Amino acid sequence: MSHGLPSGVAVVDKPRGITSHTVVAQARRLFGRRDIGHAGTLDPMATGVLLVLVGQACKLSGYLTADSKRYWAEVSFGRATDSLDADGQTTEEAKVDGEALAGSRVEAALSYERARTQQAPPAVSAIKVKGERAYALARKGEAPELAPRDVKVLELSLLELGETSLRCELLVSKGYYVRSFARDVGEQLGVPAHLSGLRRLASGPFTIAGAAAWPATQPPALVSVADSVRAVLPQRVLKLEAVTRARQGKRLSAEDFEDFVETQGPVAWLGPDGQLVAIGTAVGELQVLRGFNAE
Repeated sequence: MSHGLPSGVAVVDKPRGITSHTVVAQARRLFGRRDIGHAGTLDPMATGVLLVLVGQACKLSGYLTADSKRYWAEVSFGRATDSLDADGQTTEEAKVDGEALAGSRVEAALSYERARTQQAPPAVSAIKVKGERAYALARKGEAPELAPRDVKVLELSLLELGETSLRCELLVSKGYYVRSFARDVGEQLGVPAHLSGLRRLASGPFTIAGAAAWPATQPPALVSVADSVRAVLPQRVLKLEAVTRARQGKRLSAEDFEDFVETQGPVAWLGPDGQLVAIGTAVGELQVLRGFNAE
């Protein structure tokens, strides 16, 4: 870690055609430091909100990726691909007639998707299977069948229905693949389909309106670690004398907080100055899950 340098979250607008890892490599050169990562991978075809984590903010990755995501998506019918998006190899083609995309049939398919509680991820994905990425196995002709995962569709609205495509907006839970959405809508309609456009409009509280253009010539502004964690986790304020013990990873009690209330799940522990000291539990015997250095 680069002590003494500012930490935080840079909200950037990833362009089409590069990986999230490429954005991180570019950010490392731009900021002149190595301790940079990202939260919430975007495929090369996708654009939009990518959270670049700088310094201590790298410790927030798991908490930031757990939040919901909002997308604009375009699904094209008549062609299916191995990756479920426009960049993949064609696996099936068929002519699309008007009856297949009748408004009532499309709305029924979207209603089915709104009720979804489990989803099968794409075989071409970063999910690990026995220690190897699924996409690596797929490249070797060993595409695995991945177990369905629990997901939620919080919002799904149809924006436009064309002769061979539809455009929609979705708000979905962690773990939801919009590429799988394209596949599944096509299956409901009985026609091959793939994801032909995807733009992430928001990742949790971070929206495209606040995203910096990318690539950049100057380091983009950072949302502080404390402000970033406040946006996604409940907070409790430590008493001054408990701050050092929390930074040392020692167990605390309710008496160590100004405003202790039991809460399920992780909680941001802030010092009296508002800085993030640790992420910990707030139920039972309190313990530090993640500690943060003073900046």
